[in-house]
Amino acid sequence: MRQLLLDCAACRRCGLAAERQQVVVSRGNPTARLMLIGEGPGAQEDSVGLPFVGRSGQLLDQLLAVAGIDSNQDAYVCNVVKCRPTGNRKPKPMELAACRPWLERQIALVNPAVILLLGATALEGVLGIKGGITSLRGKWHASEEEILHGRNLMPVLHPSYLLRFNSQAKGSPRTLTAADFQEVHRCLLAL
Repeated sequence: MRQLLLDCAACRRCGLAAERQQVVVSRGNPTARLMLIGEGPGAQEDSVGLPFVGRSGQLLDQLLAVAGIDSNQDAYVCNVVKCRPTGNRKPKPMELAACRPWLERQIALVNPAVILLLGATALEGVLGIKGGITSLRGKWHASEEEILHGRNLMPVLHPSYLLRFNSQAKGSPRTLTAADFQEVHRCLLAL
């Protein structure tokens, strides 16, 4: 993993590297059976050098904990792009493509049984599916792509989306996502 961090830090495959404070590769357990993949680092993540450390990360950790998953021991957390897009914009297709080899290397090194795709950008960056996260969230997917073959993949709503729609009423995005995380926990227990 140390070599991956060094290689990512030296990367200049796209323009994101020129504006970053530091590369943001991962946090959590590199031998976890669960990998969570988000979009890209925000300002706080760019400053600290770790993914999901701001408000979205706090909510992510809370959702995992409620589902019985420890974000430090039971999960490995990363993003489809390793450098912060200026102004926290969505990564461009060229940037997703430039970072794809790093993500594939992470998947190969961690070798997770379950991959949780946090938001539409992760869904697009990993499975190539554009849009439609609300109809696809909470459903298991498979891929014949070599690096993903045999892994359980589930798209879920991004924690930043849940912060904007924070209702905990039955059927709300937050309660649906909590149920999705419970399903992930059941899957991990069954493996």
